[in-house]
Amino acid sequence: MKQFGKLLSFLGIAILTLSISILLILLVGSSVNQAFFSFISGIFGSFYSVSEVMVKATPLILTGLGVAVGSRSGFINIGAEGQLYMGAIAVTCIAFWLNDLPAIVMIPLVILGGFVFGGVWSVIPGFLKARFGISEVITTLMFNYIALSIVGILVRTWLKDPATSLPMSAFLPDGATLPALISTTRLHAGLLVALISVVLVWLLVWKTPTGYEMRAVGLNPRASKCSGISVYKNIILSSLISGGLAGIAGVCEVSGLHHKLLEGISPGYGYIAIIVALLGKNHPVGVVISALGIAALQVGSLGMQRMAGVPTSISSIIMGVVVLLILARKSLFRRLLTDE
Repeated sequence: MKQFGKLLSFLGIAILTLSISILLILLVGSSVNQAFFSFISGIFGSFYSVSEVMVKATPLILTGLGVAVGSRSGFINIGAEGQLYMGAIAVTCIAFWLNDLPAIVMIPLVILGGFVFGGVWSVIPGFLKARFGISEVITTLMFNYIALSIVGILVRTWLKDPATSLPMSAFLPDGATLPALISTTRLHAGLLVALISVVLVWLLVWKTPTGYEMRAVGLNPRASKCSGISVYKNIILSSLISGGLAGIAGVCEVSGLHHKLLEGISPGYGYIAIIVALLGKNHPVGVVISALGIAALQVGSLGMQRMAGVPTSISSIIMGVVVLLILARKSLFRRLLTDE
């Protein structure tokens, strides 16, 4: 009965979301049938469209995974966006500094560099939280603006491509670019990096004593401390891994997709990652599913805009509605979930 009530509550959320979507489409004066047809066609209409879902899901998986790891130990990471940009800086600097290295050496090196840059950017707020009790929500958020500003300075000064007047770096050396998985699409090996990261995080958090300690600290820091588990160590470790994963997302975006550093390299992946982790219940498998779902929503909304004239901003509204409904699920469907 409990599981049936949960199923009905999620069905209710789906119906409410669909109803609100229809209302929004009608408000902008578009045909509901054409909008939904173009939405589905935008996702599944061609092999390229399906591959675009994977392309957009790749950074969402990595950043969402990072947010989820932090949340498991009580580190609320709002700074995945800035950590992604720090990873993007890392791959660009390493690629130009060690441009003669072969790809077999360069690729692992830039991934490691992105992890370190993103991790360090996250460890600072983690240290402030663990040592002084300063809210990581504020510090990680402020670090986003600092990271974006650093990128803006670099692409106008030291890393700027002298061959163009635009604020961007030159193209990375071939050895620093991730190979394409399918030549006729933009899908690159960053997807494999993301999926490997999912497996590694699952093994770490759920199958090791370290992961047990991290989860214990997240559930009850005081009880963990009384049991001899170091709250300080686990917050520092989780913040390092959290930021490092977001940094790898930055590496994949530069090395796999754009092949150069530029402003606006992320359309808010680090912020959407919070939704990804929330919908995925901070579990690696859940993160993958929610990242694919949100990526499909974004790609489908582009199809609606092209074929039905529906603004893509509606997809952002729908994401917000889904999150609010899930957060309010127990209140909205109290009678169905009385035994939960």
